[in-house]
Amino acid sequence: MKTKAKFMLTHAISADPACEFAAEVRAGLTKIPQRELPSKYLYDEVGSALFEVISVLPEYGLTRADQRLLQRHAQEIVEQVPGPIAVAELGSGSAKKTRWILKALCRQQHTSYFPIEISRTALAMCERELGDIDAMSIVGFEREYLDGLLEVAARRRNGQQLLVLFLGSTIGNFDRPAAAKFLTEVRQILQPGDSLLLGTDLEKPIPQLLRAYDDPLGVTAGFNLNILARINRELEADFMLSDFRHIARYDEEARRVEMHLQSQRTQRVTIQRADLAIDLQEGETIWTESSHKYAPGEPFQVAQAAGFHCKAQWVDHEWPFAENLLIAE
Repeated sequence: MKTKAKFMLTHAISADPACEFAAEVRAGLTKIPQRELPSKYLYDEVGSALFEVISVLPEYGLTRADQRLLQRHAQEIVEQVPGPIAVAELGSGSAKKTRWILKALCRQQHTSYFPIEISRTALAMCERELGDIDAMSIVGFEREYLDGLLEVAARRRNGQQLLVLFLGSTIGNFDRPAAAKFLTEVRQILQPGDSLLLGTDLEKPIPQLLRAYDDPLGVTAGFNLNILARINRELEADFMLSDFRHIARYDEEARRVEMHLQSQRTQRVTIQRADLAIDLQEGETIWTESSHKYAPGEPFQVAQAAGFHCKAQWVDHEWPFAENLLIAE
């Protein structure tokens, strides 16, 4: 008898998420000389929906490359991982790409899937996307990555191994030392023999990258500006979105694309729930996101330093992108 996926959501343990949001906005916007906002706050309900649009734009080939690799190699990937397996995904988004891995696993075993997201909207999208898959249970964690992974690890059954998915280019949002530290922290939660499937966007021509993060339709600009609209909505701020311009830059030394919001005039902005007022100069920017690009061999080196070995790598050459299967030592 077939059993459809069952979904349960475990909410974040937080006294007041708005207080945490306000504290992080205050800390980021008072950084001098470069003001910042944490990129995780780009993904509210509006931001998550806009990113889904970005993922199908012709200029943004990353998501399609990720999907092609998972669709083509899902069976090969799961065969590299001995069972029984439970799957945890860091930053699942809508899980459209993940379904190929889950379907391959569910053909051979009942699978427990644990999406870990700070966006409740993304978890709801995940439930809708995966609800038709047989022989699977879903428990969503509205948590930060490591907090959620700790909870998943505590739920593992005797003899069960974890397959952790960190897909897309999310590791690219960390600078290289922070990425190495994060992977080391993930390894500390895992047991020897557990696995991590890590997506890494690879280096490519700079004009191609800049088009991907500054599309002619302006969808990425809207996605970026929405973080200011979110602060207005949730923290009672008075950002005038028309006074800011989306900018994408490439830092050749760091090998990263940066997204900024540039003030088009000298202005004062007040954020009541953060107890903050800031004066922005004309031309000054707020840095909202980074996307670091990797050479094909780099994941092997980072994995080794973090306590993994790289068992296999699959590369998409249409939009250079790699899936790297790392095994905890």
